[in-house]
Amino acid sequence: MPEMTRFDVQARIAEIRALAEAARDKKAAYGPDLDLSRFNPAADAQSVESLESLEKQVKEVALGVGIDTKEENRSGTYFQVDRSPIYERVTEMYGGKLEIMSTAQALQLYPELMYEKYYWRAVAPDKDKYTAQVALQPTEGYFIRVLPGQKIEKPIQACLFVSENNISQNVHNVIIMEEGSEATVITGCTIHPKVREGLHAGISEFYVGKGAKLTFTMIHNWAEDFDVRPRTGIVVEEDGTYVNNYVLLKPVKSIQSFPVARLVGARSRAVFNSIVYGLADSYIDIGSESVLEGPGSRSEAVARTVTKDRSIVYSRGRLVGRTNDCKAHLDCRGMVQSEQSTQWAIPDLASEGAPGAELSHEAAISPIAAEEIYYLMSRGVPKDEAVSMITRGFLDLEIPGLPPALKRQIDKALEETAKESM
Repeated sequence: MPEMTRFDVQARIAEIRALAEAARDKKAAYGPDLDLSRFNPAADAQSVESLESLEKQVKEVALGVGIDTKEENRSGTYFQVDRSPIYERVTEMYGGKLEIMSTAQALQLYPELMYEKYYWRAVAPDKDKYTAQVALQPTEGYFIRVLPGQKIEKPIQACLFVSENNISQNVHNVIIMEEGSEATVITGCTIHPKVREGLHAGISEFYVGKGAKLTFTMIHNWAEDFDVRPRTGIVVEEDGTYVNNYVLLKPVKSIQSFPVARLVGARSRAVFNSIVYGLADSYIDIGSESVLEGPGSRSEAVARTVTKDRSIVYSRGRLVGRTNDCKAHLDCRGMVQSEQSTQWAIPDLASEGAPGAELSHEAAISPIAAEEIYYLMSRGVPKDEAVSMITRGFLDLEIPGLPPALKRQIDKALEETAKESM
């Protein structure tokens, strides 16, 4: 029998580096262009024995992005500060079912598997200057793998935390859902209260195997001078399901994110839900793309955005049908609460060699309804409180599969943000 050729890891490493080097100055398709040289390298941080040993301010802001520092209802935790993974844990009952570690550890443990099938396969290292920076100057990131057939009932949580001013956190995250597995992952990305500016460049690659399901919720909480550039690629195989929930309720200098899901398997499915509140001078350019390749593949994207103050929000949605038996729908609705704010809804549908693809969209931008305000005021509700209540109701998406405790946290954050912005 002929000898099986082993995958050449070193050649792939060289290829990734060469692609990234060529894209060092490549501008992104969307969003403000950033001078990456103005950010400092991320520093090291000390590991901890327990999240409860973190300083009070860190625990408070982590809680605000869905991280349970007591880990009472979590199956596992990854916590990174700047460039250092300071805490990784899988609870005892999920041992042998779930793996959590840094991406660097995973590359050492599974070099051939990672470089051949997963690492920089769903996101190209030469996509733009931000992917190039992460490829050339990586600062860890998490690796989560759910083993075949395992149903992880309690959420997995990951926190990517920036503690120092004006640094660039360049993380690369990989999630692998093996065949027949299920899990909910909550990722909170946030900063220390003293941090005013900096950059979070995050590569995320998610692989949903045959019959597997991943529900991924990301909550962002940044600062008015902080820039964010996530780059996400998802691959969903036969009968697999990917659900993405994104929440941004606080000001940010700029964020540009456009995750792309490839539905390669028959009956594969992707769902994107986003809740965005544009405040102060925030520049927010977000959206999603679903590429429907597998027979019977389905996709839904629902976005709710509010612009206030001088904020600018672009809400994009792209559906690409590449097989006749596919269906997808976009639902993008925006509310404008300020004469100084700007909001764009940009649906984009494409049928590529698939005349039977069914793609549709609804998009609307409108002011807050005056009659609703007057109705509440006629019932004795002050005007500011009425506006706050209507805003909360508009942004309150019923997101399926969201853990009740996290739903309560998001509801509380919505209420606080709506009140603070009045």
